[in-house]
Amino acid sequence: MSSAASMPAEQPAWFWELLGRAPLAEGQSAVVLGQEVVVQGGLPRVRRLADTGQVQTADVFGYKWSRRETFDSSASRARAREWLIERYGDLARQPWLQDGAVVIDAGCGAGLSGLELLADRLPNLRYLGVDVSTAVDMARARFAERGAPGAFLQADLMDLPLPDGCADVVFSEGVLHHTPSTRNALAAVARLLAPGGRILFYVYRRKGPVREFTDDLLRERLHGLPPEAAWKALEPLTRLGIALGELHATVDLPEPIDLLGIPAGKIDVQRLFYWHVAKAFYRPDLSFDEMNHINYDWYHPTYAHRQSPGEVRSWCADLGLTVERERIEEAGITIVARRG
Repeated sequence: MSSAASMPAEQPAWFWELLGRAPLAEGQSAVVLGQEVVVQGGLPRVRRLADTGQVQTADVFGYKWSRRETFDSSASRARAREWLIERYGDLARQPWLQDGAVVIDAGCGAGLSGLELLADRLPNLRYLGVDVSTAVDMARARFAERGAPGAFLQADLMDLPLPDGCADVVFSEGVLHHTPSTRNALAAVARLLAPGGRILFYVYRRKGPVREFTDDLLRERLHGLPPEAAWKALEPLTRLGIALGELHATVDLPEPIDLLGIPAGKIDVQRLFYWHVAKAFYRPDLSFDEMNHINYDWYHPTYAHRQSPGEVRSWCADLGLTVERERIEEAGITIVARRG
């Protein structure tokens, strides 16, 4: 074995302490809380995925986050930061986010949300990015480029090899609904919270009947395709969204169309189509590929459950989570909750 291969993986000491074991070197494996963890490419990974939908999810998001040009521009990062702070508040300035806190980013993807929301606090936190896909490799690279410390683990958040109560903060931005069960995924990551810890998450909200029908139809047609083919298949929808957006046209609905869940009032034609027919994202400061990235994120995964606010509140109550902040939008539901 070469000297490089015999060196411990590039994970901070506190990560291995969290797992309750000595560091593993490249190629070594160990069973941790019933899961076989192996170090490959410098990162600990749990390869077991019993659910075929989760296998497809790993492929979808590994592909999506590998296309760095579709999410890493200054405009995309600014959009992400603005939307995150609008929903969660300025997390980096919260008094309960103490130096030394263990923050688990459950479904970190390429680390976009973690970097934008935690920013300059990262050197004083113990950040662990977890993802079911190889996006963790991109996350590690992007953190390193920004000089931000962190640990990374490839594993299914439904069955993480981490002990109960190990985290001060669990953050899961737009991930729980991409599992076999949103409720069960919430329970799986909430168990990681220490008493008094906070969980922050965003899940999709149920839409009107036409949009729900279209979403299910397109997902059924796309989820069996290879990632490249699904990406290509969505490009005409993205072009339609751009064409509608560039009309800069509005309609004024004098009364609600309750049968379709469409409210009364003035609405941009592109947004009318977007919210009530099909997701065809449009934002003029983003590139075509950046907009297609957003549509792909919605339509290609096998799992993309939509919830009602009442369901999410009941799940939190059942899990002993006290909701401290709630934001309900047409797109989704954002929650900040405290345990115990």
